[in-house]
This record gives sequence, C-alpha cells and structure tokens, in this order.
Amino acid sequence: MTRPGTRHGPTMHDVAAAAGVSQATVSLVLNDAGGGRFSEDTRQRVHEAARHLGYRTNAHAKVLRDGVAGMIGFVGDHVATAPFAGKIIEGAQARAWEAGMLLLTVNTGGDQRLEEASLEAMLSHKVAGVVYASMYHQVVDVPDVLGEVPAVVLNARDRSGTFPSIAPSEGLGGYTATRRLIDAGHRRIGFINIGDVEEGLPAVVGRLEGYRRALAEAGVDYDDDLHRPGDGHEDGGYRNTLALMTGPKPPTALFCGNDRTAWGAYQALASLGLSVPDDVSVVGFDNQESLAPYLRPGLTTLKLPFVDMGRRAVELILAGNATPGHTELFECPLIERHSVAHLQHLPTQRTGTA
Repeated sequence: MTRPGTRHGPTMHDVAAAAGVSQATVSLVLNDAGGGRFSEDTRQRVHEAARHLGYRTNAHAKVLRDGVAGMIGFVGDHVATAPFAGKIIEGAQARAWEAGMLLLTVNTGGDQRLEEASLEAMLSHKVAGVVYASMYHQVVDVPDVLGEVPAVVLNARDRSGTFPSIAPSEGLGGYTATRRLIDAGHRRIGFINIGDVEEGLPAVVGRLEGYRRALAEAGVDYDDDLHRPGDGHEDGGYRNTLALMTGPKPPTALFCGNDRTAWGAYQALASLGLSVPDDVSVVGFDNQESLAPYLRPGLTTLKLPFVDMGRRAVELILAGNATPGHTELFECPLIERHSVAHLQHLPTQRTGTA
C-alpha cells in the first residue's frame, strides 16, 4: 500500500491527519518544543503515527530554526580502535542520546588531513559542539577552527589553555596504586612506568608523582633503582621485571604503569619461578577489560573512568558554560582482584636468581 504524501515520503500534514491533531501540534511534539502543554496520550499518538508512516523530521529546517543541528561532533585519533578507550565514545554517545541528539563520530587514525576535513564537515552541518578526544592522556594542539563552536578536549589537555579539558587524575591514580601496596605491608615497591618522564606525558609524570608521594607519606625513601621508565608494552614489562627481580635487593611488590606492562611482569615472574601474589604482589593501571580480569590471578588495577569522562564532555557542551582552559580531573577507582597479598603472609622472599 502506498503511504500518504508525495513520492518523497509522508508529510507533517499526513502525520497530523493520522494522529487526529493539528499540524502545529505535530511540529511541537516532534521537536520537543511544546513544553507540558500536551498530554502523554497526545504525544504517543503523534509519535506512533510518525513511526507508522515513516515520517522523518527535517534536519535542515531545524538548523534554520535553532541555528544548530541535533548532533554533537566527536573527533578522536585512535579512540574508536583502542582496546579500552572506546568506552569514551560509549559515554559520550549515551549522554547525547539522553538529550535527544546524535553523536557524529570520526576516528582519524592520526591523519591530519582527515581531521581537518571532518571538522569542516561537522561545522558546515552546524553541530551543537565538538568533543576533541585522544586515545591517551597527552597535551594536544587543538585546531583553531574549534573556536567557532562549544568544544571540549577529552582525555587530553589543550596546550594553548583556550578550551576546557577533561582528563584522568594521574597523580591520584599513582598514589592510590602505591598506597594499596603500602597498606599491604610492602616497602620495597618497584615501579615500571609507561614512558620516560622527560617526554612530559601527563600519564607518565603524574603516575610517578603519585608513586613518590605515597612512599614519602609512608616514610619510605624513594629509590631510583626501583623505578624503570618502561614503554607501556608487554615486552617492556617482561624485561623490566626481570631486571628488578634479579638485582641484589628485589622488590616484594610491583606497580605497573598499565595492564599490558603487568601482563609482561606476570610472565617474567613465572619464568623466575615466582608466583603472584604469593611471592610478589602486582598492581596495574587501566583496567583493560579484555586483559585484567583474565590474568591468573586476576589483576588488581586502577580503572580509567572513560564512560564518565565521555558523558561529562557532552554535558559541558550541552550546558555551554565550561570555563576556558580549566582541566577537570576524574578519579581512577581501584578495582580489587587477587594480585595483592599482605607482606606478612608471604614466604621468605626469594632473590629471583634461580
């Protein structure tokens, strides 16, 4: 059966006739502009008629009326393809949907030309704002063109200090991880970071700062021999753990800068005949869901609050009152599993040289 309307599809007049209301009522209901003047029954009749007829609101008309489309742009480097950073998109998309908007997402893969083209397309479609996201916490140069719309930098910090930013609290995370091991009685705690501090990455600098602060608070002197720069990969975790555990005074616990590093540490400890946590306790960082729960034993780690961060970025755009240059830090909660044991329950510490 041919639906009412022209060959281009049903019209608002057709929806009004099917719902038994005026065309003005249809317009107000479908554009959420009627406030509380319509009953729930009227709203349901209008929406059911629109669904039955296959009627779609005119996005172009909305732009002409409101000045913005019902979309928020999301541009990320490798966010959509990272094993856990995609949670950022999940949170942002859910919050946009709650506001009756869609999230227009582009994963650039670090291609600057694609990023430029994507931003131009989003702005030409009059998006309500843009979330500019990074796969990992770093300082970024935000394109000047984003000054034309509300924009928020996500999982990174704006170098110019022009745009508001949302990032994990790396220092607090490093402190929490180290404090967990201290509270379990450990004092010789090795730290395998995810990079060289001199590179200046906030995650690297912050996690080391938290580690040192927790040690100082517990009256434990920082020992540079127990800190390894690392590289954030399994192989780096393996090599650095071997170096720490075969030294003259091996640690009784390891804080690994991410879960992949911890995975490598597990393998190195096993190769030395040491077990987690009976011989060495381990804490990770990230809570990579495809990895941390499935190590044996399950890895105690810090969770990057990506879903909450994504939601907050969209909330700031919707509110339109974010403070330029302000960085809002999110706490990384500790996820307890079974990789930490109290020091007094450990057997006599082996050197790991066997």
